[in-house]
Amino acid sequence: MRFLLTNDDGIDAPGLAALESAARRLGPTLTVAPVAPCSSCGHQITTTRPVRLHSHDEGRFSVEGWPADCVRVALRGLAERVDWVLAGINAGGNLGADVYVSGTVAAVREAALLGTPGVALSHYKRRELDFDWPRAAGWVLRLLPELLARPCPPGSFWNVNLPHLRPGDAEPAVVECPLDSRPLPVAFRREGDTFVYAGDYHSRPRDAGADVEACFGGRIAVSLLRLG
Repeated sequence: MRFLLTNDDGIDAPGLAALESAARRLGPTLTVAPVAPCSSCGHQITTTRPVRLHSHDEGRFSVEGWPADCVRVALRGLAERVDWVLAGINAGGNLGADVYVSGTVAAVREAALLGTPGVALSHYKRRELDFDWPRAAGWVLRLLPELLARPCPPGSFWNVNLPHLRPGDAEPAVVECPLDSRPLPVAFRREGDTFVYAGDYHSRPRDAGADVEACFGGRIAVSLLRLG
């Protein structure tokens, strides 16, 4: 299989390096990622100006644009063939309502629109713990062969969220589950004429059996999403 890799944390993000290390063990890779971090950019695209491309190491490029731009440029300009688009590993969860604002998820949604299946991979973060990217890469390497072998109907894509476990915790189980339907906690603190977001992501409400509960509970949450 040939893979296109991208993200919304930028070409130098450690999560992207972790994804590259896993994907290269499964097949040839092409990386096309944004020049700079653009988290929570949603499904923005560039149409009113040229999209500039920068070359890095062999098979690695950055784009002055959004994650969806990276996918468009790669699938319609750079790559002769791509079997799967992999986006991530995002530094933070993309669970439930997050998928509507996530640039990581938008990248594989754009791939699905263009007829190529994809997997968005994100890593929930606990406040008190640092990321262990090599461990995350190991989970992804274990998960991807099984996931890529499963049917992904046209117009569909996978959304995967890794839990944040403590050192020494048992390896996480993988569960397929729906997106949580509840909204994010939305609260603001007013400071004069400005409003500062003060919602608590970690205490968000959750539906039983959905992706937020699964990931917060220490499991790898896998959800099949569809366009429309």
